[in-house]
Amino acid sequence: MGSFSIWHWLIVLVIVMLVFGTKKLRNIGADLGGAVRGFKDGMQNGEKAADTGAAAQVTGKTVEGEVKAKTESKA
Repeated sequence: MGSFSIWHWLIVLVIVMLVFGTKKLRNIGADLGGAVRGFKDGMQNGEKAADTGAAAQVTGKTVEGEVKAKTESKA
């Protein structure tokens, strides 16, 4: 009653393939692989920056402003 046997896992795999289809499972696998690859690349870049002592450079624009009054639009 402890763990599942290989036959239990094969039955679960067949049911999942019937529910989702092979194309959707392939897309999910590709997306998951890309996410893991991006995470590993980010970790390596972070380690390289930490090794060189360089701080991570943030790129982007800061927009400054102030809100003067709330306007209501009537549709």
